[in-house]
Amino acid sequence: MNYTIPKQEYFDRIAKFQARIKKAGLDACLVHGTESDFANVRYLTEYWPTFEQAGVFVPAKGDAVLLIGPESYKYAVGRSVVPKIALMLNYRESAEPDYPGIPLATYPEVVKMSGMKSLKKLGLVGTAVMTKPTLDAVAAQLPGVQVVAADEVFRPLRWIKSENELNCHRKAFKVAEKAVQAMLNEIKPGMTEFQAIGIAQREIYANGGEYEGHSLYCFGGDRTSNGISRPTGAKLKKNEIIQLNIGARVGGYSSSIGLPVWFGKLPKEQLKLVEFGLRAHKFTFELMKAGVEASSIAQKYYDWGCAEGWKDYMLYGPVHGLGIMETESPWIETTSKYKLQENMTYQIDTFFTGNGYGLRWERGCIIRKGGCELLSKKFMSMDCCKLD
Repeated sequence: MNYTIPKQEYFDRIAKFQARIKKAGLDACLVHGTESDFANVRYLTEYWPTFEQAGVFVPAKGDAVLLIGPESYKYAVGRSVVPKIALMLNYRESAEPDYPGIPLATYPEVVKMSGMKSLKKLGLVGTAVMTKPTLDAVAAQLPGVQVVAADEVFRPLRWIKSENELNCHRKAFKVAEKAVQAMLNEIKPGMTEFQAIGIAQREIYANGGEYEGHSLYCFGGDRTSNGISRPTGAKLKKNEIIQLNIGARVGGYSSSIGLPVWFGKLPKEQLKLVEFGLRAHKFTFELMKAGVEASSIAQKYYDWGCAEGWKDYMLYGPVHGLGIMETESPWIETTSKYKLQENMTYQIDTFFTGNGYGLRWERGCIIRKGGCELLSKKFMSMDCCKLD
């Protein structure tokens, strides 16, 4: 099987987006992405910026235009499914070279490239990562144009996955499983966290991954209580939780598998939290099905955790969206106002934080009518956790 998104699917996405732009009363949308948060741009074009930033100008009627920095033209031509490409200074790398002698486009020229005759109302997508140079360029080059946030015009397009997207996710989880298993087989006390991560990276690239799905986790001790962290040169130790979260990217789509492991013997209170975390993880599986109000899942999870006596260890809601990014919209929180639909994809992210320790059990799922399809069924028992 070829784990890629067919070219026509990108054009279908653009057409669906254009219909939503028109329905929202906009003339066009300007979509933004960075090297680290590239999902919106890649979703529409397959282009993934390196060093630079990128954008996509999408008119309600006309042709989409990929917007890139001055260094990436040949790279973009070879990768983007969108043939119209404009080089712009505001998408340059953060060192901000001037690029004298390189012809650069302006937004009015981009509007003309798209086939539009006039632009009165422009929606911005990717506002959380859109930079001041881009916002300044829009204001300076498009005077008189009404500019509004339009993230919600675009986001729902990415929620329900096609079969091609699901196949990329499934493969990404198979790759992640191989990487996790290699770590369980090979990591030892005294090895640095970086060395342990190297095992996972080796397996990801050896088994068909195009990149890591996210910043890979392997760290121990107090840092396991962090909701977000990174590995360091610290050495793995006995008698404490070591948190693993390993994800691969295939065809643009991410995965992540998380579990706590240890060498030696855990203190009783930590072992109890590990056991409870696994039960909470499996409890969440039962709540995930099409037609259910997202907020009800978060509330039932919270109420159950409180009833079990672990309220003080709960940090946030139990589930977040999965797609090109390992963490993306929509989250499942008590404030969520939508119903789950078939072929939405999520990470069941079961995290608990204590005094000087914490843990996470995590895996992905696909929403189905009567429940959810787990994207990995491995590493779901306490037997996986003790490594000696």
